Amino acid sequence: MAIGTNALASSVVLACVPRAIDAPLATRREFLNELKRELPDALRLLQSGNIAPVDLAQAAIGPGMAVFSRYAKVVEADGSPMTVRTALTLINQILDEVLAEQEGEFDAYTRWAVAWFEQYGVQEGPYGVAETLSKAKNTSVQGLAEAGIVNSRSGSVRLLGRNDLPADWDPAADPRLTAWEATQHLIRSLDQAGESGAADLLRQLGGDYGDKARDLAYRLFSICERKKWAQEALAYNSLVIAWPELVRLAGREKSRGQSQEDLFQ
Repeated sequence: MAIGTNALASSVVLACVPRAIDAPLATRREFLNELKRELPDALRLLQSGNIAPVDLAQAAIGPGMAVFSRYAKVVEADGSPMTVRTALTLINQILDEVLAEQEGEFDAYTRWAVAWFEQYGVQEGPYGVAETLSKAKNTSVQGLAEAGIVNSRSGSVRLLGRNDLPADWDPAADPRLTAWEATQHLIRSLDQAGESGAADLLRQLGGDYGDKARDLAYRLFSICERKKWAQEALAYNSLVIAWPELVRLAGREKSRGQSQEDLFQ
């Protein structure tokens, strides 16, 4: 990748393993079931390696095609062999489903925010839709407003983006801390205060909410990419790319603070 450019570079490694002579046939349904069984663990492994969200779909092709290639042939409902193009489409479909299933790890407010973001972004939408969605996520519009992630007025609701959130936010003083807030504030800190500023916020958030923020960045990137919201997608991708350094800096500051405490004991 050329220095001083905004280009993205990916490295691709091809590993070829001979297919077994007695490789079985599989139906489309069997292939899908295997993808659903194996891709979640493969995805977690890729995420733990901090692969950039922009490269995640491409990286998921490997474990997905490993499933496809273990069969002599995957047979469609009409008896025709499944094409590689179709297999890749199904792999991407299951990848999106797996990312959506990870939402179960988030708090109810964040699950609402993700669903709303996917439909309206950070634009206003009807109050009735917001209320119906809040019930499905086991929360309420009032609760979302009290959590500080939406504005509700005149029959409409708007999800607050990072530029709308308070600049003096203190996670330790927030009685309804959400993964949505954590992610947006981390991105804003990274943009405005660099890695050291974002690392300081990550240290305040702690590992649990930090990990959730990174997982949410993957999910929101996927939505932005599908919606072709390039600028917003770049923000989530940048957070994940910076993550190893943020963790390192946050850990160093925590150790330094502990050492100073020990001096006065």
